[in-house]
Amino acid sequence: MSIKLIVGLGNPSDKYAATRHNAGFWFVDAVATQNNTKLALDAKMFGDVGKLNQDTWLLKPTTFMNASGKAVVALVNYYKILPAEILVVHDELDLPTGSAKLKFGGGHGGHNGLKDTHAALGTADYWRLRLGIGHPGDRNEVINYVLKAPTREENDAMQASIHAACAVVPFVLKGEFESAMLNLHTK
Repeated sequence: MSIKLIVGLGNPSDKYAATRHNAGFWFVDAVATQNNTKLALDAKMFGDVGKLNQDTWLLKPTTFMNASGKAVVALVNYYKILPAEILVVHDELDLPTGSAKLKFGGGHGGHNGLKDTHAALGTADYWRLRLGIGHPGDRNEVINYVLKAPTREENDAMQASIHAACAVVPFVLKGEFESAMLNLHTK
């Protein structure tokens, strides 16, 4: 089964554009740029939407992170996309900064964007691209950490992981997930 929707999670507005929590948005922007795809606001879909190819959509919700599922479910229902045909791209505290991992299903790990997407779809059975942002070391600092910009070194590492993840998009679009994981996870 191939991917029909790539959703990047993040928070709208310039205030959050450079924060770690917007890594999913950065990824969708990179894929759009590489493929000359324009994203445009679609109020019915609660997000910025673009057509990557004949079968695949790109989405950046314009809802806040904790309401991401609203945009996902709007597009999924309209275009009759199955959960297994969705790739949700998000920042991941439990991975080192600059790493990227592809996986199917699983818990939300306290990530509010995933939590809301799970609830809206009624399942956790969709693909995720987890972009490592590292952990601040103290769980009481997590909110402050994800809503701040990475250091220059962290940003460079994150951009490198986004670049590596973009390179496996052709595999994902063809449903060749093992090849995508082999290429991404051995970098």
